[in-house]
Amino acid sequence: MFFSKSMTFDEEEMAAVALGTRASYAGLSAEAEFVEKLKSGDAAVFDTFVVRYTSDIYALLYRLTGDAEEASDLTQETFLQTLKAIKSFRGEADLKTWLFRIAVNQSRNRFRWWTRRRREKTDSLDAPIGESKTPLSETISSDSASPEDAILRRERENVLAKALRDLPEVFREAVVLCDIEGLSYEEIAVALEINIGTVKSRIARGREELRRKLADI
Repeated sequence: MFFSKSMTFDEEEMAAVALGTRASYAGLSAEAEFVEKLKSGDAAVFDTFVVRYTSDIYALLYRLTGDAEEASDLTQETFLQTLKAIKSFRGEADLKTWLFRIAVNQSRNRFRWWTRRRREKTDSLDAPIGESKTPLSETISSDSASPEDAILRRERENVLAKALRDLPEVFREAVVLCDIEGLSYEEIAVALEINIGTVKSRIARGREELRRKLADI
């Protein structure tokens, strides 16, 4: 996807490279080996990386931006930035958490640029959540399939989406990472580059603000 072969090797050279690679990866965990191959510029591994995490990153960015087109664009930018930064990855967090940090930073940068040009968009909760590919709308219970109930459910979904979007950025990030993406406090602290006490505070305040906004639905 992002790499291309610019050299050819004879069989002896390829065999030497293969032996050296196997030796260098010996004793590494599966993720550590995967990361080392990413750092080495392995095109197939990077393609696997993109396929594996695109759904998660898109879903996260959709929750943060409330805009499907914006989320798609930022997803591409996130992986481009990852390609540039992968050699600096030190394994202090797992790969997904590190990738979430990059995605959050991309969202913040775009938000600052977009602040004066933001447009109103139709609310939707049909973006998939992580690897489950389950839309948030499907997590809102409904005991009836009648047209009236369907309309009411959609209205509730729209109110929820707007309430989430209207949260201050720091609260929205924490709530999305915790309550939708399912990250632990420790993982959120790494992704947002803040301490755990601040994580807990932002989640609590974000949830309280959401409860206030959603009190009438």
